[in-house]
Amino acid sequence: MDQPIENYGKLRLTDLKTALASNNFDVYLAENKQAACETVLKEIIPNLNARTLSWGGSMTFIDTGLYAQLKENSDLEVLDTFDKKIPAEEMLERRRQALLVDLFITGTNAVTETGQLVNLDMIGNRIGALTFGPKWVIVLVGRNKIAADLDEAMFRVKNYAAPVNSMRLDKKTPCVKTSYCEECKSPDRICNTWTITEKSFPKGRVKVVLINEDLGL
Repeated sequence: MDQPIENYGKLRLTDLKTALASNNFDVYLAENKQAACETVLKEIIPNLNARTLSWGGSMTFIDTGLYAQLKENSDLEVLDTFDKKIPAEEMLERRRQALLVDLFITGTNAVTETGQLVNLDMIGNRIGALTFGPKWVIVLVGRNKIAADLDEAMFRVKNYAAPVNSMRLDKKTPCVKTSYCEECKSPDRICNTWTITEKSFPKGRVKVVLINEDLGL
């Protein structure tokens, strides 16, 4: 069989799509990051009548090319929370205002085979928007984020995603040195608030794009 990894991923994602749809998420399958970008730009956004847009921290969002394209989109009023040139106080205010946009785009730390989105945040702006505020949310999910159940999802987040993100962000936390969670009390700790999104409410508010590539952490 040609491309066994891609075929394996497609089977897993197809089953996951069914599980997520049963939990009231709108779900889209994309064969790669380029297809995911096209899905968002051509299939999802045109049907939302959104006027304002922002996003939460997501390497997948950047890797798909959506960040580069959407920040220059003249049809949407964009609140850019990735701009490293602005002061910390203004960045925090932008993140607060981003909770009130029409459309919010982010990733997820993990997704269970039964269709639950599992996330752990430092500040909470990303999971806050996922939970309530923006009219619509788009969640971009690489195939590497699939976990069998909640226990595996939470283990993945605490002992892979969080340590690697801490390293990426140059945080001074024990996991940077040990590679796994130490349940630390560091001021730089990025593991502060959990969310488990079992269903989209209202139905279809959260749109999940499943991507048949390993993306993000």
